[in-house]
Amino acid sequence: MKKIVTKEEPIAKDQLIRLLLTLQEDAVGAITESTESVDTLRLTWLGKNSEFLKLASSMRSVTPEDKQQIGAVLNGVKKSIESALASKQQLTNQQAESTADWFDTTEPGEQPPQGHLHIVTQAIAEITDIFNRLGFTRVRHPEIDWDWYPFEALNMPHSHPASDEWETFYIRYPGSPGKEYKKQKIVLTPHTSNGQVREMEKGVLPIRMINIAKCYRRQIDISHTPMFHQFEGLYVDKNVSIGHLKGVLDYFAKHFFGPDRTTRIRPYHFQFTEPSFEIDISCGICHGKGCKLCKEGWLELGGAGMTHPQVLKNGGVDTTVYNGFAFGWGVERTYMMKSNSNLDDIRLIYGNDIRFLKQF
Repeated sequence: MKKIVTKEEPIAKDQLIRLLLTLQEDAVGAITESTESVDTLRLTWLGKNSEFLKLASSMRSVTPEDKQQIGAVLNGVKKSIESALASKQQLTNQQAESTADWFDTTEPGEQPPQGHLHIVTQAIAEITDIFNRLGFTRVRHPEIDWDWYPFEALNMPHSHPASDEWETFYIRYPGSPGKEYKKQKIVLTPHTSNGQVREMEKGVLPIRMINIAKCYRRQIDISHTPMFHQFEGLYVDKNVSIGHLKGVLDYFAKHFFGPDRTTRIRPYHFQFTEPSFEIDISCGICHGKGCKLCKEGWLELGGAGMTHPQVLKNGGVDTTVYNGFAFGWGVERTYMMKSNSNLDDIRLIYGNDIRFLKQF
């Protein structure tokens, strides 16, 4: 481009117009062909040190009668440069969008990492599905409750060892309980059996419920954790028998554990059932031979039995018309007894070791 005179030098009208038109041609051509950024080009051609600004400052040496003509040329040159810069910006944006959207369809894709449901969540879903087939509806009851529902409502005297502070977590309640709970304490429920009387209090019979929730006890070893999950089944209807209970338990064992496992029922004592039973299943780790988990080849699934008449009365159920059965098992312990699970320590489930959890 031709050398531009400095702003101190006088300049004729015709010469200034020629310089402006030459600048316009050079600028538009350079902007169109340049690979520099639009911001850099704007500073080069319209910035405070640009040739355009130097020519514009030469207007001071032009006679008043020539300023109108030169001003029109000056504005036209500036608009041409700005238009070239705008076109350059639009082209740059289009190229960026095209590059961002482009991908090679023949290139193998990268599989994003995917998680899965926790082992306990899987077990709860499977247990719920099995009992749903038998007509049991899953319900929800408090995991933090007045101690009436997990103890005295279930025919346990206030002094029962299960309610001892060495067994149960109690909570300090800052408020003022209602009249009906004046003598009660608040606990983290040690079992889901607290839902039995609560379900009866709804007054809707017959009852065929499954309550799955967190429970809390002061225990920790290879088969116990302070927090665990339990599922509670309750069936209340007319003319319910032990045969119905055995049928439900056998159906669950067959569909959850598989045909290669055996179960047994042995007499036991629970305050809230009469008669009461312990349900055992052959160990899935040693298959009945005896190991550090089962000791003698059998694992205790949990308790079961015919609902005690006093429990039914506490729930407002007429025992001359209705009776029922109940059972309660730990979700984690039940899953540990599942064939091919090979879990010999319940604490592994809550260790949050990804290498362990990925196996399930």
